[in-house]
Amino acid sequence: MSRILITSALPYINGIKHLGTLAGSMLPADVFARFQRARGRETLYICATDEHGTPTELAAAEAGVDPATFCAQQHDIQADLGRRFGLSWDHFGRSSSPQNRKLTQRLAQTLWEQGFIEERVTQQVYSNADRRFLPDRYVIGTCPHCGYEAARGDQCENCTRVLDPADLIRPRSAVSRSEDIEIRPSKHLFLRQSLFSDKLRAWIDGKKGDWPLLVTSIALKWLDEGLQDRGITRDLEWGVPVNAADWGGNPEGVKPDVEGLAGKVFYVWFDAPIEYIGATWEWADAKAAAEGRGEADEAEWERWWREPAASDVTYVEFMGKDNVPFHTVGFPCTLMGANETRGPDGVWRPATNAPWKLVDRLKGFNWLDYYGGKFSTSQKRGVFMDHALELLPADYWRWWVIANTPEGSDATFTWEQFQAQVNADLADVLGNFVNRILKFTESRFDGVVPEGGEPGELETKLAADVAAKLAELTELMEAMEMRKSAQALRQLWVLGNQYLTEAAPWTAIKTDRDRAAVAVRTGLNLVALFAKVSEPFIPFACEKIAAGVGEAYPGRWPEGTDGLAAVEPGRKVAAPEVLFRKIEDAQVAEWRERFGGAEETAP
Repeated sequence: MSRILITSALPYINGIKHLGTLAGSMLPADVFARFQRARGRETLYICATDEHGTPTELAAAEAGVDPATFCAQQHDIQADLGRRFGLSWDHFGRSSSPQNRKLTQRLAQTLWEQGFIEERVTQQVYSNADRRFLPDRYVIGTCPHCGYEAARGDQCENCTRVLDPADLIRPRSAVSRSEDIEIRPSKHLFLRQSLFSDKLRAWIDGKKGDWPLLVTSIALKWLDEGLQDRGITRDLEWGVPVNAADWGGNPEGVKPDVEGLAGKVFYVWFDAPIEYIGATWEWADAKAAAEGRGEADEAEWERWWREPAASDVTYVEFMGKDNVPFHTVGFPCTLMGANETRGPDGVWRPATNAPWKLVDRLKGFNWLDYYGGKFSTSQKRGVFMDHALELLPADYWRWWVIANTPEGSDATFTWEQFQAQVNADLADVLGNFVNRILKFTESRFDGVVPEGGEPGELETKLAADVAAKLAELTELMEAMEMRKSAQALRQLWVLGNQYLTEAAPWTAIKTDRDRAAVAVRTGLNLVALFAKVSEPFIPFACEKIAAGVGEAYPGRWPEGTDGLAAVEPGRKVAAPEVLFRKIEDAQVAEWRERFGGAEETAP
């Protein structure tokens, strides 16, 4: 049985995340991880905060603390919110960790010594008003390709084209808005991505049909436009230092210019994906420390990442579409370059070290927006994770986000749709079913699963319908089709309500106790089944549901009709408190006023 390694795109350290961030990576990854664990597979779900870069330096300065202190504080906030949302990370790491620093420096050294990194003198943007070099993303201007007026110097958010600050029309500082900027020469390291173009294309072509069209189309667009070498160092203080003094010579025997690279750090988009591996190392060290063993042996985390130990691992990545290029081009170039050498004849040959594992399955998502516009902290538009939990329990948000995951196209959050869907699905369908059958068992059978009677045609039909729908749900979950999985799960809940309506134990009890007993037993077993298969989506409610029928939590994912015989006669059961209270119109009006609604357009 394959082991499952899951990573979700690292949330940036600067600021509390909104629902769109949940929808685009962390929550679908969590649902998939919970599902895989329920199927009995050894599963490791890894995430971390992405902590380096200029935004961190500026935010720390504004907060009056150093970047390390700022990151430690913000990491704790994000970790707490994630856990309160039920994100079941096996480890939530930090890209500033010692483990990631070692790995980033080690991989960069390997890439240099194998000829995949070279030095270049570049013209860097310096802001006289800000008295600092500006990283690409802090230079803004008009995109030369699509005309978007707020394009960043590294990438246009509108057309997703990769840019250089020099490409922008009317470039200016994003910090001070000053156009008093100048170009200064600075030596930097470049990853020679252009050498990998054919190799990457063959690899990506091999993923067609397995990866979503969204992902392969973005990746191939980059290659079709001509893959450019990428600068992987920056003139910053906060980041992983370039340890060029430790490096040997490249294939031509040339050593790096230690003096020219002094004070440089690696670009955040070089070290951040490496943190997937770094966080796995952190997890292994934390596990070893908890067991009183000090630091972990490297084999404990390398078994997830390096062949041949990782040959039974299926590696799955979740991310928004803006992150796809870096995960289908940049990070694979880093690992391919560490795995192989390329001789003067252009022939690729395996390196002597154990190869790093590349991603097997990559799930990319479109945007979740707010009433057709962007979530905005400054404009107080949209729902962010901290405020969401102030308003309602996590399961309300988890259900709506997964049921509306932006897979085939962008999706939009509105309070009106949120209210209608949560009330209909959670309160009216699932909550009503659980409450009806358990309350009836308490009132007419003293809260004990009744014995007596034999299943009839109605139960036979139900078992067939449940088995078919469960097989469909299982297949969709394996395929990581989140929205369709939620639809299939809801349809399973509907089967339960339809059965109760037809079986009508409240009517049967008047004339045929055994017939009522069969209906109640069947209904209670449906409750147990729903607790198991709904757990990846709404774990907090499912813990209460499972407790109500005396089932272990979390339960094992059922196969076929096995789940309809779990609750045996004689077991005590008890109805939980109301699982889902309906969202009222007055609440929607209040929240729309507080967080914003549809943006008015000028006549």
